[in-house]
Amino acid sequence: MSIPSRPQYRTAAVASAALVAAAALASLAACGPSAVERPVAGAPTRLAGAELVVRDTLVNAVFEAAGTAQPIQQATLSTKLMGTVTAVLAHEGDAVAAGQPLVRIDARDLAARAGQVAAAAAEADAVHRDALTQAHRIRALYADSAATRAQLDAVETGLARAEAGVRSALAAAAEVGAVRAYAVIRAPFAGIVTRRFVDVGAFAAPGAPLVAIQDASRLRVTVHATPDVARTIRRGQPLAATIEGRPYRAIVEGVIPAMAGNLYTINALVPNSGLAILSGSTATLALPTGERSTLVVPASAVMREGDLTGVMLRTDQGDELRWVRLGATAAGVVEVSSGLRPGDRVVVPSADANLAGRN
Repeated sequence: MSIPSRPQYRTAAVASAALVAAAALASLAACGPSAVERPVAGAPTRLAGAELVVRDTLVNAVFEAAGTAQPIQQATLSTKLMGTVTAVLAHEGDAVAAGQPLVRIDARDLAARAGQVAAAAAEADAVHRDALTQAHRIRALYADSAATRAQLDAVETGLARAEAGVRSALAAAAEVGAVRAYAVIRAPFAGIVTRRFVDVGAFAAPGAPLVAIQDASRLRVTVHATPDVARTIRRGQPLAATIEGRPYRAIVEGVIPAMAGNLYTINALVPNSGLAILSGSTATLALPTGERSTLVVPASAVMREGDLTGVMLRTDQGDELRWVRLGATAAGVVEVSSGLRPGDRVVVPSADANLAGRN
């Protein structure tokens, strides 16, 4: 066998090296995609993704005021009557429409009273018709000088008394009708029955609670703030709200002085058409207080491991995980309150990066 010349030997060596490199690449590809690039041994490790230089950024400063979310409309219903409960037509959790009967009370004595009032009204009407007829007759006679002035005055007085009697009878009938309306307790608005205080056979007294109802389709979030914060809030102003950990949009209903202390009460309305928010839920309102400078990073750059949060910091020696403390999150960015300095380079991982523990 002849010995290859030097140029042929170099070609063979290059081909061998190419084969080794191809085999290494094939082995790396077989392991699946990786978020960290390792070009050669000893080189800095780099996370696949975009590099972002952290700088001071002006953000809207807010004061997180805590409170509760309560329905705008809620009522505890009672009656003006004394009587036995004959029917309970709605129970806890029932959805009711406006005007729907909820409780019935025995009102047979009112039915008898209504009969008496009706008879009195009929009598007053008959007396009024007779007095009117007499008045027409005497007026005609007086015009022909066939009746005296005293007769005319007497008939006019009788007619006035008859008219007063009719008005009195009608007022009595209206009073009985109004009282009889309290024999049926109706829903003042559409909502949900939250509590039932009586059962059939119970005795209802004037002012005693019978049933409670609330409309939770809109909620009022009530919080308190100091005057320096409250003075920047205006009626109709939109605010960011958080209710039971979920974000919502609230509209300021009004700002009023609190009952005690140097505080102001801020009420904001939150729509709740799907009734996803329960009455009495804890809530916070983000009350704007101006602007401040802080460091922010994209929310996609944050990595989580249990309760710890961090970002991938790019250095000349390689990428390293830096634990940081986070602040408020808004519009896809999150504040970093500690752990980073202006000028630090943060890696925003690409979509195909496989990082264990990353949120």
